[in-house]
Amino acid sequence: MPRLPACGLYAITDGPRPDLLAAVEAVLRGGCRVLQYRDKTPDQPRREREARELVALCARYAVPLIVNDDAALAARVGAAGVHLGEDDADVASARALLGPAGIVGVSCYDSLPRAQELAAAGADYLAFGAFHPSPSKTTTRRANPNLLGDAAALGKPRVAIGGITPENAPPLIAAGADFLAVISGVFAQPDPQRAAARYAALFPPFHRADP
Repeated sequence: MPRLPACGLYAITDGPRPDLLAAVEAVLRGGCRVLQYRDKTPDQPRREREARELVALCARYAVPLIVNDDAALAARVGAAGVHLGEDDADVASARALLGPAGIVGVSCYDSLPRAQELAAAGADYLAFGAFHPSPSKTTTRRANPNLLGDAAALGKPRVAIGGITPENAPPLIAAGADFLAVISGVFAQPDPQRAAARYAALFPPFHRADP
């Protein structure tokens, strides 16, 4: 099972789309280092089928597949891990389903105390944001880039999310972001591979993942 890399583009899928596998493979070819399957619809059979297909596809590129919100689905399909928001299961419950090797990531929004609590609970990475207005997710929480530096003492990889573009990303990396989480910045673009490559190139040395 692919493990969490040191840094890079963390791409998040944008819900049901007929070309999901083709779009994901384009993003993987562009240099995506972590992929999250995010689909909020109640179509469980389709979600499970797609998640299994994505596990196999990501394995060809040695990229971990993270399932949004649903630790049980992640466990059933053999995904690398799960990402949990504040209304989802707790870290201990997800760990019980995924085992010690599973990746359990958490949303910390604009809160350092939440990050401290979840890091102590065993989370594998901490996601902060939104740092900029996002066309993909509506949020009233706005994180300050200084939060990334403040969280360094927790010793966990830090993920920045929220309206991140190749142009506004460098200050976030300089502030301490190990990963840039992007949805529309790659999946809503006419050329997802090229879009992913622009983000991936912000993390030198840039190594494109080939199957």
